[in-house]
Amino acid sequence: MAEEKYNLKNSAVKRILQEVKEMQSNPSDDFMSLPLEENIFEWQFAISGPRDTEFEGGIYHGRIQLPAEYPFKPPAFMLLTPNGRFETQTKICLSISNHHPEHWQPSWSVRTALVALIAFMPTNPDGALGSLDYTKEERHALAIKSREAAPKFGTPERQKLMDEIHQYMLSKAPPVPQLTPLHPSDDNSTSRDGGAQASPQNAIAVAAIEEHPNLVPEPRIVENVGEVHMNANAGPLGVTGQVTDVGPSEQQRRVQVRDSKTIEDRLFTSAAIGLTLAIVFLLVKKYMKANGYAI
Repeated sequence: MAEEKYNLKNSAVKRILQEVKEMQSNPSDDFMSLPLEENIFEWQFAISGPRDTEFEGGIYHGRIQLPAEYPFKPPAFMLLTPNGRFETQTKICLSISNHHPEHWQPSWSVRTALVALIAFMPTNPDGALGSLDYTKEERHALAIKSREAAPKFGTPERQKLMDEIHQYMLSKAPPVPQLTPLHPSDDNSTSRDGGAQASPQNAIAVAAIEEHPNLVPEPRIVENVGEVHMNANAGPLGVTGQVTDVGPSEQQRRVQVRDSKTIEDRLFTSAAIGLTLAIVFLLVKKYMKANGYAI
């Protein structure tokens, strides 16, 4: 990579070059991402479908566009491989993307975002912008097809990089397993309420810390549900609008919403405490390993 082309004093350039070196020196079996030779702000990536889902064994390519203000502003993500969960060649609407800059944290990185993207693959789309809700059988068929070759996209330079990433991921990805039919109770196990998202969020954070300990992500990474107009200053349940003639039933619903929000806040506090302990454990474990102590 021709680093002399860029201003190495620029904070975005310094951060991107650091992430490139870390991606190359500490590769993952679950994803690979590298920038174009001629433009380090544009990255090509591929992720492996999460295990024990209809995406397992699939290889899903995509494109990342980093802003000039990175890491203080979030990147844009686009999937290129048909997958049945996200539309292709459409910017993905997640809290880790440029659709919701208010959620982005400068401590997050490309690596962190890819870990989050993998975790979001099997979640319920709930009508979010750019999401799809294919059946498990359709997604399974797309996972098999995704292994054949990288999708055709862009310039020869982009295609060459995508082909190289595809070969790397193909060497790491497990074979696509047979799709076993699930009982109705198993389908319902993917809860649609916010509380069920706590476990995937903690998994994202802990995985990101292990992969990239110098960039600790914030534990609350949530997918935007639909294109509703939210008041960011009012919290996750604040919706802008005018209210007239509020009856007793509406007042009761508001009380229920406040109670629900209080419980939710307590759950997130507990999750944050648990995550903090996990972070401390991982850092101590890494320190002991680096200094030759028996673990």
